[in-house]
Amino acid sequence: MKTFLVIVSLLLIPSVVSAQAQKIAYVDSEYILSKLPEYTGMDQRLRTIVAEWNQEITAMTTEIERLEQEFTAREILYTPEIRQQRLTEIQTKKRAKEQFEQSRFGPEGEYFRQQQQLLEPIQRRVLAAIEKIALRDGYDYVFDRTGDFLFLYTRSQWNLSDEVLLELGINPTP
Repeated sequence: MKTFLVIVSLLLIPSVVSAQAQKIAYVDSEYILSKLPEYTGMDQRLRTIVAEWNQEITAMTTEIERLEQEFTAREILYTPEIRQQRLTEIQTKKRAKEQFEQSRFGPEGEYFRQQQQLLEPIQRRVLAAIEKIALRDGYDYVFDRTGDFLFLYTRSQWNLSDEVLLELGINPTP
């Protein structure tokens, strides 16, 4: 058993030594994106599109509410056939509104597709700049501080965000 522990310890020594020699840095992608003019333009375009879609949803909601109020006010005057016809019309409009919302804002909706399409070229540029800096300065790992990784402490000297902006041709200080 002691021989096994010695062998395992000897096998682990190189990985511990190499782990100590690794160079790690981080970036703040939200900060970097906020400084990129094309990201700001993309964000503004998406906001405009969303505002238009929200206007359409508001119009649909208003129409549904109008139909429901009209139905409530006149329900006793309707024959059973007309009553059913109006209820069906209201349900159809509600489903159309739900489908519209889903097609625009759902997980596979137009908003997600447009965001992905507009953001992809910017992400490629940022990742290329990060890779160039990492290779140039010998970093083994570069983490995104705004991602799923939790940093309890970060030393600012390892923050590459401003260097990435400079690599992208943007002066980080306004």
